[in-house]
Amino acid sequence: MGIFPMAEARDATEIHWIDPRKRGVFPLESFHISRSLARHMLRSTWRISVDEDFDGVLAGCADRPETWINAEITALYRALHHAGFVHSLEVWDGTALIGGVYGVVLGAAFFGESMFSRRTNASKTALAYLIDRLRAGGFMLFDTQFLTPHLATLGAVEIPRADYRRRLEAALNAEASFTPAGYQPLPSSVVAGSSAGAASGDASSAGAASTSGSTKSGTSQRNTQTS
Repeated sequence: MGIFPMAEARDATEIHWIDPRKRGVFPLESFHISRSLARHMLRSTWRISVDEDFDGVLAGCADRPETWINAEITALYRALHHAGFVHSLEVWDGTALIGGVYGVVLGAAFFGESMFSRRTNASKTALAYLIDRLRAGGFMLFDTQFLTPHLATLGAVEIPRADYRRRLEAALNAEASFTPAGYQPLPSSVVAGSSAGAASGDASSAGAASTSGSTKSGTSQRNTQTS
């Protein structure tokens, strides 16, 4: 239906449904990887996994002084994950979970819920691998819920509610796969498949770096813009 849940705080007992007047989305063809992030990804020994530690990603996203992820949302998204509707992508440094992102999959739409980072570039790396996966799987819509300065530096845009609902209807009536057959992304292919450094340059790197090392909710941090 194009609405998403959030609680006022970790200890809140009520859940509110949000329907923003302006919706944040990622045009999948225009994700920007800065030159510095591309260099980092090509040199990094970090490991990327999918659905390996969903609970860890969910806990990482909620691990901040203020969060909209309360106990009920935690339980419901765990249930949705076990039912196959919610997926996580993890970033590992050895055995340490250092970043990740999770979201809901319906048809050819991916609804980004939250992401977190415990190391510089960890959340941006997760996002790069996620978008490469969505492209490979045939997704049509990547919903980020709200547009934040962090996401804008990476190519996200804001569209009116009516436009979003048209895109949503088309995506819900199409098919896509979060785990496409034979898909084995390498850092070189993920970097090559983006507009690495072309349009983002140093500005993208600087803008994204300002949020490194913290939790980004609502794919980035949600605010309270409602209908």
